[in-house]
Amino acid sequence: MEGHHLILGELHDEITGETLPDTLDERYRQKLARILISRGFDRADIHCRCELRVRAGNNCAIVKVDIAVTVNQKICMIVRFGPGSLLTRHRPSLASSRLLAPYQIPVVVVSNGEDADILDGHTGEVMGRGLDHIPALPDIVSRFHEYTFEVITENRAEMESRIVYAYEVDDACPCDDTVCRLTS
Repeated sequence: MEGHHLILGELHDEITGETLPDTLDERYRQKLARILISRGFDRADIHCRCELRVRAGNNCAIVKVDIAVTVNQKICMIVRFGPGSLLTRHRPSLASSRLLAPYQIPVVVVSNGEDADILDGHTGEVMGRGLDHIPALPDIVSRFHEYTFEVITENRAEMESRIVYAYEVDDACPCDDTVCRLTS
């Protein structure tokens, strides 16, 4: 056992081809990657395990955003995986969508691997439910002109960073090895 995940062997990442530990959580992440590929996204535009540095006061950490999808050199969608309730993952995922790039990422997908909520990054409203409602490349391309990519102010970024820190670092299981706590 490593961290809190049972290692079942090894698997190959659908996007990068890397060999990864085979865990139940990673199997779901790979399922989500396969869905994106089947929806027309090119592997080169799907970025996995994106590091996000967050801060709350003097406390810093690096957390991972499972998947970021780019279209026309802009991150248009992020996918956050977590087992259990989707609703509890909405707020930290929206906060991540305001930190991973210097602008508001327009589409936020929250999934437990069996279900998904598709959120409007700007408003937080649920635009769709279910894995079959994860947007396809043509959906993103057809709406690209509607996305404002609003710049996130420094003050807003600080508040969103505190939210991610509270949910993903302070609330992390002590044996969670996916969060990297930094000294400054």
